[in-house]
Formats: sequence, C-alpha cells, structure tokens
Amino acid sequence: MSERLELFYFPECPFCRKVLGAIDSLGAGGSIELKNIHEDDEARRTLVSVGGKQQVPCLFIDGTPLYESGDIVEWLERRFS
Repeated sequence: MSERLELFYFPECPFCRKVLGAIDSLGAGGSIELKNIHEDDEARRTLVSVGGKQQVPCLFIDGTPLYESGDIVEWLERRFS
C-alpha cells in the first residue's frame, strides 16, 4: 500500500533544495506531489492549518507532517532505496 506524499516547499530554500535533490537522486519524483507555498495560496494555508506552522520543507505522509530536511531525507531513503 502506498502513502499519499506531498512536499510543501519553496525553491529558494536551501533545505528544500536538499530534499528535492534527494527526491531526484532516489527517482521518487513521480510519487510525491510538490506544493510550492509561494505560488499556491491553498497549499500555504493547508501547511499552516494542518501542520501548525509555515515551516518548509514539510513532507506530509498521509496527512501527517514531517519537518526537518535531514529527517525527511532519511525517511525518503528508507522508503525509496
């Protein structure tokens, strides 16, 4: 069973770029919906209402937020390696 994965990010953020690089290197791009909070007002509102803060990167795994780029990369490596 696969999880619903959504990455809330913005391109200028160095921590977001770290996570996006990991997604690319793991070939996981097709499995994760990307939500740029600087271009998508609804995504930004969802990030704050569900996650409680406007911190990126944030990977929502079946609606549960995971913060911190290192933690996200570790989770992605376990899931996609």
